[in-house]
Amino acid sequence: MKVEADLDLCQGHAMCSLEAPDVFDVPKHGKVRILMDDIPEKLCGDVRSAVRYCPTRALRIVED
Repeated sequence: MKVEADLDLCQGHAMCSLEAPDVFDVPKHGKVRILMDDIPEKLCGDVRSAVRYCPTRALRIVED
């Protein structure tokens, strides 16, 4: 699994980093940074939650 971010939609709410802190980082007053290219199986549930709860729908899962 991979995840992509639309930085035009991201507003830096940081919900993703609360759901999956090993995968997402959102600097103060910044936009999301994805910290890994391929998401390990053990983090897939957290990433799915992060995508689900993103208030601006800026995240998208890309299945391999």
